[in-house]
Amino acid sequence: MDSWLAMKAHYLSALFQPESVVVIGASETEGSVGARVFRNLLDAPFKGALFGVNLRHSAVFGEKVYGRIADLPIDALDLAVIATPARTLPGLIKECGEHGVKTVLVLSRDFVAVDGSNRSLLDEALALARRYGMRLLGPNLLGLMRPAQGLVAANYQGHVKPGNLALVAQSSSVASAILDWAEAHEVGFSTVVSLGASADVNFAEVLDFLAQDSQTRGVLLYLEDVGEARGFMSALRAISRQKPVVCLKVGRDQVEHHRAVRTHSDRLIGRDDAFDAALRRAGVLRVPTMVHMSIAARMLAADFRTRGRRLAIISNGYGTGRMAVDRARDMQVEMPKLAPSTVARLNDVLPPIGSHDNPVDILGDAPPERFLAATEICLQDPHVDGVLVILTPQAGTDHLATAERMIALRRRTDKLLMLVWMGDKKIALSRKLLDRARMAYFFSPEHAVEAFASLAAWSYIQELSLQTPGPLASRSEPDIGRARQVIATALAAGRRLLNMAESLAVLDAFHIPHPPTLLAVTPKQAVAAAARIGLPVAIKIDADNLIHKSDIDGVLLNINTLEQVEDTAEAMLAYARQRLPAGTVNGLVIQKMHGKRRGRELMLGVARDAVFGPIIAFGSGGLTVDVFEDVAVTLPPLNDMIAGNLIKRTKVARALGPFRNHPAADVESVKAILLRLSEMVCELPEMVELDLNPVVVDEHGAVAVDASIVIAALPKGFRPYSHMAVHPYPAHLITPGRLKEGGACIFRPIRPEDADELQRFVREELSDASRFNRFMSTLKQLSPGMLVRFTQLDYAREMAVVACVTENAGERMAGVARYTANPDATSCEFAISIADRWQGRGLGSQLMHALFHAARDAGLTSMEGDILASNDAMLGLMGKLGFDIRVHPDDAALKWVVKVL
Repeated sequence: MDSWLAMKAHYLSALFQPESVVVIGASETEGSVGARVFRNLLDAPFKGALFGVNLRHSAVFGEKVYGRIADLPIDALDLAVIATPARTLPGLIKECGEHGVKTVLVLSRDFVAVDGSNRSLLDEALALARRYGMRLLGPNLLGLMRPAQGLVAANYQGHVKPGNLALVAQSSSVASAILDWAEAHEVGFSTVVSLGASADVNFAEVLDFLAQDSQTRGVLLYLEDVGEARGFMSALRAISRQKPVVCLKVGRDQVEHHRAVRTHSDRLIGRDDAFDAALRRAGVLRVPTMVHMSIAARMLAADFRTRGRRLAIISNGYGTGRMAVDRARDMQVEMPKLAPSTVARLNDVLPPIGSHDNPVDILGDAPPERFLAATEICLQDPHVDGVLVILTPQAGTDHLATAERMIALRRRTDKLLMLVWMGDKKIALSRKLLDRARMAYFFSPEHAVEAFASLAAWSYIQELSLQTPGPLASRSEPDIGRARQVIATALAAGRRLLNMAESLAVLDAFHIPHPPTLLAVTPKQAVAAAARIGLPVAIKIDADNLIHKSDIDGVLLNINTLEQVEDTAEAMLAYARQRLPAGTVNGLVIQKMHGKRRGRELMLGVARDAVFGPIIAFGSGGLTVDVFEDVAVTLPPLNDMIAGNLIKRTKVARALGPFRNHPAADVESVKAILLRLSEMVCELPEMVELDLNPVVVDEHGAVAVDASIVIAALPKGFRPYSHMAVHPYPAHLITPGRLKEGGACIFRPIRPEDADELQRFVREELSDASRFNRFMSTLKQLSPGMLVRFTQLDYAREMAVVACVTENAGERMAGVARYTANPDATSCEFAISIADRWQGRGLGSQLMHALFHAARDAGLTSMEGDILASNDAMLGLMGKLGFDIRVHPDDAALKWVVKVL
């Protein structure tokens, strides 16, 4: 199976698409949760059956009452809904497991305590569920709804309309409030899931199901906290590439730190910053309020899109136009000047008074034709991505005819057209018309501009989310072994902070530039070092566990004579030994002054978030870094685009351009250091914090003037890149190979830029028979969606290894093998294709061994696959590789092959 998401959707189909359900309740009252859920489900068109089990044998569940699950006249139920006290849960889970129930929804609400007997009861119930292979959703939740199929297994008394939005929330109260708002505004849902305690089924699994759900076109997330980051990020990135996701998260408080050793990066990055960076990297739009969530969700789910942030505003009233302009400035929406040709055309159709540039004032008496002409002209302007038309009902305004013109115009343009119909009673009829036509219309200019800003932000973060950084092949290779040895030596000595010599050695290993630097223990050695380096120099104290040297006056710059060097060194050592614990002062750092007279001071750093792992920070640097707190953060790994975006999101970015007598700084050199930091984060998991402060940049390049690196030992069983929320390109899996006749080849993980070559491979290198054996269909080439899915991988879930040969001085793909991890996280399914003209030359077995290595590296223990029974060559290869070849349980035309890794 090629799609990990398709597997996951199938895995949870018994929960979200059950054909048979049993409701288990305990109360005899008509208003009990169990009775309410049972009555909600009475009209659902289940293909199997609906049963009620009441532990007290009351008649609330209908004519036939069952006291035990064992009494039910059916086995292998898809879903059991349990609405009984917590104390009954283990026994009911055991009974469900013994009778083949596949999934359980626990609505019990007395699991609030996280310790004591209730926690023990939940742990016992979970252990039983895992023993029987059941999945459990809950407890302490609102429930689960699939309105279109009548599945309303929830403790909710309102009406939920079918629609194309999914709501996934951690809070039952917030979910109820959103549903109540939706009912009032006639917003429908494909799915509503309240996760509660998330004891088993979690956010990631629900999102994986929704990604493949044909009824869902957009997702609303309400979050309070995130559990396991890797799975959460994988699921978010997978679904946001297919469907818009809007997130509202509470809890913006900074995390309190109690460590003595803390870098600027760690101090400046809060927990909410990390979460924001994670959503941006996943392509998810974050909104601050429920109102913004509702606006953004309706726009995205209705397929309204904009390709940029440039908005033109047209209004038949100066004041309402200014309202939109003011909000656009607040939201950093661009208000471009219209092209001269556009202004000329507007001059021809508009009255001579009023503004004919952006915003365009068409005056209060504007008839429908004037609205239409101005809007058409602005939509055709090359500087405009979207047009906002504001109508106020004035004397002579025909709001209904204008609405009809706008509806017709929308069908003729591929740009975003948004409307604001202000007022109420006078324009009620045209609002209904706009609603029926699914136009993007709003009641106020401010909300319309906010919606446009949300669409523009979503469009941009979608572009960011598709960035899959590959190896830094175009740059010199880092000496990773050298850097790891430096860190290992420090850890063996029991230190968490690298000294200056060690920090510079790590920078050198990753080719990060810094000024010439020497170490000195005595003032005389400091003089000799300064003479060797050349004046002027900086002198800094070097001591164990001292990150911020300036806190003890441990930095002095621009020393121009050797006499000053000796005096300064003597005074600095004496003062440091008074202030710091005995035996911790190592000596002095003598460093050549960077000489950048017009340099800008920056801070580049790394901190470790408790949930999302390493975070890379960029901002203004120097002594005032903690004062101005001008910092932007992102998740690694980085590429050029992500690094550029990180820089642009800071205030100091404006200082990198030319101003007064300062030429523009070399921003590319700053990006290069950021990319090196990304490499360090990926390859040095022991590095938990880093400060490069300041990094000084001018028109000639950038240098790191100071460095602080905090380290920690790795936990037992650590796997490569498991410290990162976004899996980087696994360059360590690149291996050389040999063809039978002696030619060389390379086996490496696939990259996004392989899309064109993969298309050529499928279209030109595979025969019809080979394509059928691989895809079990007669396709001639891959669709755009398949190309994205096959090349833009989440390496934490799946892997594709390509066999590459050199041909005509270029790299050609000769084979592809891939696996997708099963939801059990221990096994995987595989597929392999070898180009017809490269078959029989030893590629197949080598390619599979490369895939075995990648699977073992990911912690998988077995590999399985489906092969056509008629594909003798592939079955022969599988036999040689040690696969167990079995009869397929579901299809006689296939063989099922299994190998323990």
